[in-house]
Amino acid sequence: MKILSWLGAFALFLAVAAGTSSVLQSRFDATPAATTTALAPVSRTAEGTMGRSTLAPSARPAAQAKPKPKPVAAPIKAAAPRLAAIVVKSTQQALINQDRARYGLRPLTWSSCLANVAYSNAVRMANALRMWHTNGASLDLGCRLGSHGGENIGYWTGGVNDTKLNTMFMNSPEHRANILSPYYHYVGTYWRVASNGTAYIAVEFS
Repeated sequence: MKILSWLGAFALFLAVAAGTSSVLQSRFDATPAATTTALAPVSRTAEGTMGRSTLAPSARPAAQAKPKPKPVAAPIKAAAPRLAAIVVKSTQQALINQDRARYGLRPLTWSSCLANVAYSNAVRMANALRMWHTNGASLDLGCRLGSHGGENIGYWTGGVNDTKLNTMFMNSPEHRANILSPYYHYVGTYWRVASNGTAYIAVEFS
């Protein structure tokens, strides 16, 4: 009777041990599966499935740099032509440029070629003791300073007097037209005192 009781207790022990092993095996098999399932959505989210990248910034698609617009070169302005410096070599020329400035005209610069023509005409008149035109305007064109040429001549019995002659020229329509012509850019003047003290002047334009 004791032997049967002992065998029965041993059988019960084996049954309990087998049940415990089954429960433990079930728990170890379920844990990895549950872990894998729980991480999957996070992994997909990190890969950008939902368009988010907060969990894996390194997985963000590289931003494409926008091409910078090429700098546009500023238009180059054409340089204004440099004007020759104005050379003044006589009082009569200075007065003429003052007259032109009052009317918004550019000053006339000195021309040695025109001054030579003026010299020849002033000497001719002083030697003859009278005033008249010859070929002054034609000789002015020979200086090749432009396509226009002109001449003003005059005299003053009291000797050289630029202010008086300039006033006389400006009061004469024909002489004034030469002084204020927009076609002239050069001038040359010369005074010559005759044997009787009268001074003759020639003013050449081009």
